[in-house]
Amino acid sequence: MQARDRVLITADELTGLIQAGDPLSILDVRWRLDEPDGRAAHLRGHLPGAVYVSLEDELSDHTIAGRGRHPLPSGSGLQAAARRWGIRHDAPVVVYDDWNRAGSARAWWVLTAAGIANVRILDGGLSAWRSVGGRIETGPVSPQYGNVTVLHDDLYGGARPTLTASQAGAGGVALLDARAPERFRGDVEPVDPVAGHIPGAKNVPSGAVLADDGTFLKAGALRQLLSDHIDTGGRVGVYCGSGVSATVTVAALATIGHDAALFPGSWSEWSSDSTRPIGRGPE
Repeated sequence: MQARDRVLITADELTGLIQAGDPLSILDVRWRLDEPDGRAAHLRGHLPGAVYVSLEDELSDHTIAGRGRHPLPSGSGLQAAARRWGIRHDAPVVVYDDWNRAGSARAWWVLTAAGIANVRILDGGLSAWRSVGGRIETGPVSPQYGNVTVLHDDLYGGARPTLTASQAGAGGVALLDARAPERFRGDVEPVDPVAGHIPGAKNVPSGAVLADDGTFLKAGALRQLLSDHIDTGGRVGVYCGSGVSATVTVAALATIGHDAALFPGSWSEWSSDSTRPIGRGPE
């Protein structure tokens, strides 16, 4: 299986899985900055059998202090949630969203970091599903209880590489900032109290790794995009505002076989310490 196929699934491929009737978990992870709770949208229409997953409540643990605005959940908490979602140890998982792949990439990263295998992002999200005439259901979904076992309780040291704030600022890693250019430059900061970026970082907004239709760039276009900023042959780290949209870039790199590290606390953690240096302006 190619690297891209281990990360992504097309709408046509998902249609085939559903029609085959094999065990499958589909997670609806609708989330966006201006509408973090996607439950109402889920109830209005979702993929067949899709279970709603709350990024805020189930893919984050807000009881943790000092780790940014979206701290990672514990593996034990995630396992309990994953079983509620109906995830089984021997069945594939497909995650999707309707906004820039942010919710689905976060779910993909969290689940695979916990050691859950065979998790794939619906390439193009809900709009791709609609474009192939995919069936839409309404109302809540109550799946059978799952039996998946999480292998890593501490996702900060789980199956996917991460960076601490110290590592992100120490050099030795090509650091990508996945936020919008105006936030990177420090022109505006709509969420965190301090504007700017981690010194030495390069700005590659997470939306840049997606095509106009919301699918991930093909390998050649992605390598060309990244070649202007980093050497993907070396160690790469990615951050954003709070560790959500950066997972889109991490997933994109995974489609070309590169296992980039995520700084989970991202800018919200970095900027919370007044002793850390702040970069402003263009690269």
